[in-house]
Amino acid sequence: MTEYLLDTNHISPLITLEHPLRIQVLSCFEHGDTFSIAVPALVEFLFGISTLPRAKQNQAEWERLSNRFTYYSIDKSDAEHATELRLILRQRGWQLAAFDALIAVVALRYKLTLLTTDKDFQAIIGLKQENWRDLTTIKPQ
Repeated sequence: MTEYLLDTNHISPLITLEHPLRIQVLSCFEHGDTFSIAVPALVEFLFGISTLPRAKQNQAEWERLSNRFTYYSIDKSDAEHATELRLILRQRGWQLAAFDALIAVVALRYKLTLLTTDKDFQAIIGLKQENWRDLTTIKPQ
């Protein structure tokens, strides 16, 4: 059993019924894997699906799926660690957005594997990550 944290780019395909990533995530649920979402990624996702022409359909499909996920709120400690992480990376010549830093510290804090396409996370030492949008790296069942 693996515990995953979804970045926004891995949440968005879940509302498309035949998307391969959706199919894979639903299959992994059945095999005991868990999936969670940090509140900053949820904000980005909900805003994104609300601005599309299919907003009502997207929101309805999300409502059908949303109770399967665990959600992580951000606390003061997370904010402090995200700030430290951004400063460290900046000293190394990397820029990391505030929401991405918050997502990363949640993954690190709870020892979750981050599912993301974002290359900015590669600079973070100790962060486990996978890209399931690249179908060649999807976890086999």
